[in-house]
Amino acid sequence: MRAILLLCLLQAPLAVSSFEWDTSNSTAGHVNPNEVCSIDKGSCNCCVMLKEVNRLKMHFDEKLSELEQEYTQTVKSLNSIEVGRVAVSVALLDTDRFMCFGPFTIDTIIPYKHVFINLGDGYSTETGNFIVPHPGVYSLAVTVYSDSGAATNPLAACASLQVNNQVVAGSKDKNTRDHEDSANIVVARQLNAGDEVAVKLPRGCFLCDDGNHYNTFSVFLLYPTEPLA
Repeated sequence: MRAILLLCLLQAPLAVSSFEWDTSNSTAGHVNPNEVCSIDKGSCNCCVMLKEVNRLKMHFDEKLSELEQEYTQTVKSLNSIEVGRVAVSVALLDTDRFMCFGPFTIDTIIPYKHVFINLGDGYSTETGNFIVPHPGVYSLAVTVYSDSGAATNPLAACASLQVNNQVVAGSKDKNTRDHEDSANIVVARQLNAGDEVAVKLPRGCFLCDDGNHYNTFSVFLLYPTEPLA
């Protein structure tokens, strides 16, 4: 019996799944398994054991395959979340000193220098452009502030939010009555990958700021419109 059990254990890793029964006692050359089990119980037990091992191995392989698929899908989902994180918030000046940007004789893109957050690295402090990384619906926001220095001085607080050099929304306040003024622009816009979003300062206008960061530009991906890679 011990020899038969040892033989089973040796054959199981080799994926032996069947036995050649001793049919010397069979008149037809074919043996009923029940009859064999009554003749050679050791061989019968060994066969049952190997069948159970094979069944368990098959069950294990199926479960392992399912777990591998679930793991792969989880990794894809996590990568998708990581790739889909797009958030930009910047301010005009990266200094505590009070300074003004403009006026200029031509419309000029505002290069916001102070970065609060730039998830996705879509914004460039050098160019002032935000390049859309993924198609989706985005929240775009601009705050505008200017200070003329005195109530009798000309005030020109202006800005225009643009996508691919096309004006989406703007704000303009030119007068000699206000010492200072501010405005806000907030829109939701569907954008495509590669679109360029920027804020332009119209000619003749100027914005003033300090360490309080009155002038800001923000972009957030609300939700993608296509599956993320």
